[in-house]
Amino acid sequence: MHVADSERLSFRLFDQNDGKLLWQLDQDPEVMKYVSGGKINTMDDINTIFLPRMAKYTNPEQGWGIWQVSDKSTQEYLGWILVRPMEFFNEDAAIKAAHEKDIELGWRFFQKTWGKGYASEAAMAIKDALIAQTNIDYLSAIAVEENLGSINIMKKLGMKFIKKALHQDPLGETELVFYQMPV
Repeated sequence: MHVADSERLSFRLFDQNDGKLLWQLDQDPEVMKYVSGGKINTMDDINTIFLPRMAKYTNPEQGWGIWQVSDKSTQEYLGWILVRPMEFFNEDAAIKAAHEKDIELGWRFFQKTWGKGYASEAAMAIKDALIAQTNIDYLSAIAVEENLGSINIMKKLGMKFIKKALHQDPLGETELVFYQMPV
């Protein structure tokens, strides 16, 4: 999948050599507040947990993976957008297969970019590329209920609140709000 540059941003799919970029973003406790309660990730966490996880769901043809978002004019790294099947971590193969057309969008951006529309602009560009270039039925997103910035992005994308749910993945369980939109 190709993601065209937006008005201010350019996009590139991360690969296994991009651990340092993931690590840089995860060094701000405020950035990590709604992800891990403010706990920052070590480079060892990135190399042993996050890069192997990313490798399991990355599929360039489908647009799955973590997309680096950069300022188009300066190429400064601003953050990333996550794209993966919503039920990627479910161990039940039937549930996993049934949800391959329900794609999760997620985002993480440096604090200095907050409130400037970068995450919304990036998520919209990725959303548009997914809808135009892949065969999906739904776009979904999850966040802790207190993360109003992320919830506002979900609403700007056209997603609607579906439910509160307990999210389980290999890193643990978290009570989240679930937003979704048909495409």
